[in-house]
Parts: sequence; structure tokens; C-alpha cells
Amino acid sequence: MKNFTGYKCSLCGTEYLPGQATYTCPKDGGNLDIILDYASIRKKFQPEDITSRTESSLWRYLPLLPVSEPAGNSTPLHASGWTPVFALPRLAEKLHLKHLWLKDESRNPTASFKDRASAVVVTRAQELKSEVVVTASTGNAGAALAGMSAAVGQKAVIFAPKSAPQAKVAQLLVFGAKVILVDGTYDDAFDLTIKAAQEFGWYCRNTGYNPFTAEGKKTAAFEIWEWWIEAHREWHKKNGILDDHSPLTIFVSVGDGNIISGIHKGFKDLMALGWIPNMPRIIGVQAVGSAAIANAFHANTEVITPVSAATIADSISVDLPRDGIRAVRAAKETNGTYITVTDDEIIQSIAELGKMGVFAEPAGATAYAGLVKATGLGAVGSDDPILVLNTGSGLKDVRAAMQAVQSAPIIEPNLDAVKKLL
Repeated sequence: MKNFTGYKCSLCGTEYLPGQATYTCPKDGGNLDIILDYASIRKKFQPEDITSRTESSLWRYLPLLPVSEPAGNSTPLHASGWTPVFALPRLAEKLHLKHLWLKDESRNPTASFKDRASAVVVTRAQELKSEVVVTASTGNAGAALAGMSAAVGQKAVIFAPKSAPQAKVAQLLVFGAKVILVDGTYDDAFDLTIKAAQEFGWYCRNTGYNPFTAEGKKTAAFEIWEWWIEAHREWHKKNGILDDHSPLTIFVSVGDGNIISGIHKGFKDLMALGWIPNMPRIIGVQAVGSAAIANAFHANTEVITPVSAATIADSISVDLPRDGIRAVRAAKETNGTYITVTDDEIIQSIAELGKMGVFAEPAGATAYAGLVKATGLGAVGSDDPILVLNTGSGLKDVRAAMQAVQSAPIIEPNLDAVKKLL
């Protein structure tokens, strides 16, 4: 915690010492950005001090995080992050792109991006000696909290809408969390979670509410930074110095806005340290049926108007995004944009990624669906280096995955039946 000096409200700019605020700004309810001691970090560390570390997890970035290293080792809490990046040459050719990669967050311990936030929040909860950590979730954030909590014996309570996919609810229960299904939406569960935390003194992990969630999610930006350095080296070996190429463009699916704002925060940290010369371009992708942030972006406003969310991508189905303003800024301040896609386009993208060996849940496939649409709209060029983020495993929602493929045929157990089918 030596690098954590306090908070700054993203709306009014008021700064608070660590003990003066916990979740949102006491003045206006704005999301809080955690302030790091950049001067101290610059004195003690150079980029090579980070990139030379051997830890294959988000904890390799401990000098850039506002928590202490968690106790113990070799648990899921220590295994989050450091997910692989794959080249997608066949999809690149199909989309007339020269450079296309996918970062696969389904390789996290509970199979989604949300493990990053939960690993940091659980560590923070243990620093605070909190007896119970609680969150609202459609499944992934809850599974991440339940899994990370189970790894260290932390009590966890999850409020989820009763419509959450059964595979996700199963994860919550298997990890031993107290699961309470709410007869309402994610937003109803979110509000109830805050009330329960206040009533019972629980530590609330809610996305877009607890500032430490973005600190966990920003570690993906650090990994992209490291990977991009290595990608440059490879380009230099093959083609010489390529100083005139376009900046990296990152496609991110967006629900409540915390992943895209967390990634933006990570790159802002690197800029503040002087470790990167410019920002990558960040493009947010939302489902047409849950597009409150995209609507605000294209209306050129930071006023987030709630919608009645309805999309197959349950992980990004949100009426009122709790981190909407910072999510709008993530695209605006990086020369990015927002793309909206239909459920049919999301389902098609599940199938397309599957043919490349990537099994994405609907929310994860949404980012690729956005890239497909962006190429048609001319929002990206053929020379642009592009990275798509898959935020979760298709095993989280098998029912949705089955909509992307034809059912397998059933035959008699003999060779004639096989020949007939073929």
C-alpha cells in the first residue's frame, strides 16, 4: 500500500485521503480514482524492473497496485491475470486486416476477466480485516469473488438476478459462497447489495462502486503494454523500425463500464509514469439492447440515461451503468468510439471465434462482433494493429452457445449410418 496516497472524484475532482472515503465520492457520488504516488514509483522502478519479473500473474505489477502482496502462494488468488494473446490470421484475412490478435481472459481461474478485480478486492478486504465481502452479479463477478474468497477462506455473499445462467450460479455455489437470487434485474441486485453492506457492515465489491475493482482490471492494460513491446520487437526483426504504424486499437465489450475504464486507468498510469509515449485507441462495444453508454457517447454527453436492458449477453446487460461516465471518457480520450451490435451478430461471432479455437461467452464475443461492424463502417483501417478482448468462457453460458451452432445429428451405431450421413 506504500504507493496508494488516496482517491480523486472523477466528477468534482475532490481528493480524499485513504481513510476519508471508501466507495464513491461523499459529495456527489462520483466514482473514485485511486491515486498512486507516481513520483515515488518513478524513483524506485524502471519499466525493465517490471517486465523482467518472473511472476506469471497480475501480481507481477505489485509496484503499480494499491494493495500489499496477498499472503501465501499457489492459490487461485495468485493465479489471476497473465492471460495469453493469440494471432487470428484467418479472421484478419476475412476482415481485410493485416494485424489482428485476441487476448483470452477465459484462461483466468474462474474463466472470466472479473478474476482480476476480485483478486485485488479480496486482498483489500483482508487488509481491512472484513469478515464478509458482498457483491451483485449476473454471474461472472460473483464467481470471481466466490472463487478468490474460497482460496483464502474469506466469507462471500452474492446477490444475483434469478435469470442468471445456471452454469454461473453453479460456480457460485460450488465455491461455497452464500448465494441469494433476486426476483429482479442486475440493477435491483446492485441496489440491494449496497443496502445490505451498509446494514451489516460487509465490504462491498460492486463493480463501478468499489474503486479497487478498476485497479484489478487495469492490470490487463499492463499486460497489453508488455505484449505490445514484444510485438514491436518482432516487427523490427522482420521489417526494420516501424515508427509510422497506427497505434494499437483495443476492442472491449462494455456493460457497466468498469472493464473499459479500468483498462483506460492502466494506460493512464503508464502515461503518468512516462513509460508509454501515447495511448492506444480504445473502442467500446455494447449490445443494442443494453447501450446506455454508447448512447451517451454518440450524443456527446456524460449524462447516462438508463435503458431497459435486454440482450443475450447477460454479463453486459445493465439498465444503469455504474461506471458510465468514465467509460465514455475511455473512448473519447483515446480517439476511440462506441459500436453497438445485435444479439444475432453476437451469436454469429461466437461461432466465428469457435472456428479459431476460442470459446467465448456472449459478452466476450461482443467485442469481436464490434470489430466486424467497425470494419464495415470504416472505423478501423486495414493497416491498424487490432487487439480484441474475450472477457469470458463460453462454458459460462452453454445455452447461448448452442444457438450459434447446428445440433449434432443422432445416428444408429453402424458404419452404414455414418456413410449415409456423410
